[in-house]
Amino acid sequence: MLRSLSRISELPIVVRQLQKVRTAINQDNVFTNNNSNNNKRSISNHSHNNNNNNKSHGNHWTERLKQQQQQQLITNGNRSYSSSFFGLFQSASAAQGGLSKTSTNNNYATEATIEVNRPFKLHRLDEGPATTVKLTKDEALKYYTQMQTIRRIETAAGNLYKEKIIRGFCHLYSGQEACAVGMKAAMRDVDNIISAYRVHGWTYLMGVSPNGVLAELTGVQGGCARGKGGSMHMYSPNFYGGNGIVGAQVPLGAGVGLACKYKGNGGMCLALYGDGAANQGQVFEAYNMAYLWKLPVIFVCENNNYGMGTSSERASCNTDYYTRGDALPGIWVDGMDVLAVRSATEFAINYVNTHGPLVMETNTYRYSGHSMSDPGTSYRTREEIQEVRQKRDPITSFKELCIELGLITADEVKAIDLKVRKEIDEATAFAKSDAELAVSHLWTDVYSNNLEPKLRGPISYNLDHIQERKGVNH
Repeated sequence: MLRSLSRISELPIVVRQLQKVRTAINQDNVFTNNNSNNNKRSISNHSHNNNNNNKSHGNHWTERLKQQQQQQLITNGNRSYSSSFFGLFQSASAAQGGLSKTSTNNNYATEATIEVNRPFKLHRLDEGPATTVKLTKDEALKYYTQMQTIRRIETAAGNLYKEKIIRGFCHLYSGQEACAVGMKAAMRDVDNIISAYRVHGWTYLMGVSPNGVLAELTGVQGGCARGKGGSMHMYSPNFYGGNGIVGAQVPLGAGVGLACKYKGNGGMCLALYGDGAANQGQVFEAYNMAYLWKLPVIFVCENNNYGMGTSSERASCNTDYYTRGDALPGIWVDGMDVLAVRSATEFAINYVNTHGPLVMETNTYRYSGHSMSDPGTSYRTREEIQEVRQKRDPITSFKELCIELGLITADEVKAIDLKVRKEIDEATAFAKSDAELAVSHLWTDVYSNNLEPKLRGPISYNLDHIQERKGVNH
């Protein structure tokens, strides 16, 4: 194992593998205290057999180590966790899920079977999503590229904002990439998504190039809405955009679900909102209507644990957001695990098309402040943010898992990183250099189909409506 260590970046992976071997060797000293509520594992320093307390395990260590090296087993030690978000970090240095290579080619796996990182929590459901998932090499490369691209887009957006090239509001998605990538991986061509204003990453996933995203942020004509929408108002086919009014997108998402049911196309809608919007009255009204009409809608609470500058514990009497649909069933999922999010979304899509709406909570974390005007450190410590980055970063965790399984090599990771960096650098340069629309274009494409001869100007209906249809959503 150590002979194969070619890069210092692979050292944490090797350390974890050695920890797993030691875990397997010490299994004789471990007993399990089964608890159906939290699956906590207690580790005893004493042997199951008190008569063997003084027995030497030196030969046993050597024998078990040889067996591990021969069989190349990768074992999964159950991790301790609590119901709180930060309890998830208590043992994040332990092994990542149950790992199993199922097909190899030239000493590298082409497919792997993996246990999701954290168990799902269910509300009003007898069965939940699959906890054992398959991951192919192509999927691994795709998900890693997508998450890395979103991270780079947001980093570029933050820098452009600091340079005062992006103006107004700007909400970054850094840290939450696994939520969007996991949900998109489960979506079908007939499915839809509507969200709030943290949507740069979703815009990219729904077909807009990094050029189109960053150019929209800088307000130039190469943007996906020709520079008219900005950070909070990006759209593309099946993507009903960012919405600037807190919680307003949730009933709209129910309406998209109604349209799917009306058309009979088998589609559904993901209606995303944050924990800060979860107390909005219109959210519960949308729950109620969707339940009564059995609409194919997945209400997704992206719980990043802070609504603006207020922690969820200080803002909500019930922070189990997946249970807050009352009669609606719910699922809690680790939003830092892209494969868990994919599995939960696949289950939810099948459920809502058969039974009606469902609430899904993705427990995640944002590294930046609420928006670029928020430093993000007045209501939480820098140490807290750094701990999440080190122990639970969705991109790093997924990368290390894929390398460990042999699905991706360190060289492939480096090639992807270089390609993504080059693409985003070029998109940033384009967003800086492209021209703004002329003033006369401000009132083009106001309506998809204008039924009146004129548009209302500052004084009267004196503006001609011009349809150019050059935006991405046209």
